[in-house]
Amino acid sequence: MHLVVDWYGRFDFVTRDRLPLLCCLVAFILTFFVTRTIVRYIRRNADSDKPRRWWQPRNISAGGGLHIHHVVIGVVLVMVSGVTMVTLAVNGGVAEFTAAAIGFGVGAALVLDEFALILHLQDVYWAEDGRTSVDAVFAAVAVAGLLVLGFNPLSFFDVGIWRDDRSVDARITVIAIAVVTLLLAVVVLLKGKVWTGLVGMFITPLLVVGAIRLSRPHAPWARWRYTTRPRKMHTALERERKLRRPVVQAKLWLQHVVAGEPQFPDDAKVDAELDREIHAAPAPAATPVTQGVN
Repeated sequence: MHLVVDWYGRFDFVTRDRLPLLCCLVAFILTFFVTRTIVRYIRRNADSDKPRRWWQPRNISAGGGLHIHHVVIGVVLVMVSGVTMVTLAVNGGVAEFTAAAIGFGVGAALVLDEFALILHLQDVYWAEDGRTSVDAVFAAVAVAGLLVLGFNPLSFFDVGIWRDDRSVDARITVIAIAVVTLLLAVVVLLKGKVWTGLVGMFITPLLVVGAIRLSRPHAPWARWRYTTRPRKMHTALERERKLRRPVVQAKLWLQHVVAGEPQFPDDAKVDAELDREIHAAPAPAATPVTQGVN
C-alpha cells in the first residue's frame, strides 16, 4: 500500500480530484473485457452435456426459467453507487453537484420505470410482468427515503468507533458485529423476506425479528427445512396468506393507480394474486451419485 502511495506521489499520474474518475475508467474497461470473456465461454459451452462445476460461469436464471441478463446487475450497481455518491457528498451546497444529483434522480426514474423491459427483454409495460417496474420504484423510494431521514446501512453499530479507536479490541468488535449483521441479513433473504432484509440493513433489529420468525413458504429456507415437515409448511402457508392479503390489496391498488387505472381490486383478483404468489417450495432435488473413472 505504501508503494502505491509513493508511486502515486512521485509520478503525479493524475490529480487527486481525478482519481475517482480514473478508477471508474479502469473498472469500466476491466469489467467489459471480463464480461465479454465470460459470455463467450458460456456461449461456447452452451451445447455441452458435461455437468458444470461450481466455479464455471453459467447463465443466471430466476423462477420460471427467466434468464437474468447482466444488464440487470449493471442497472442495480449503477443505482446503488449513484445513491451512495449522492448520500456521501461532502458539501451539499455545491450547485453543480446538486444539479448532477437532480439529473441522476430523473435518469433513475426513467430507467426504473422500464425495469421490467430490461428484466424480460420485451415490452411488458402494460402487462402483468410490467408490475416489476413499479416494485423497483417502490424499493428505490424506500431506500432513498430512509437515507434522507438519516438512517444508515448497518446502523446498529457506530462506524465512528473504527476511526476514533484504533485498538485491536474495538476493531474486532466492530468487525464481529458487522459480520453478524450481514449473516442475519442473509438468513432473512433466504427466508424470502426481501423488504424486511432491505429495511433491516438500516434498522438492524428488524433483521433479528426476521431471522427468528417463520420463513415464507416458497423461500429457499423453507425448501431446505420445511419440505420434510408438513405441519410447519402448512403453518407457513396459512400465515403467509393471512398476512399477505392486506398487503396484496394495497399493492394492487397502488399499482393500478401508478399504471393509470385507479380502482380498488376485487376479491377475486386478490385471491388470484395470492394463489400466484403463495405456494410451497419444491423439495430439493436429489443429487445423483456418480462414480469417478480412474
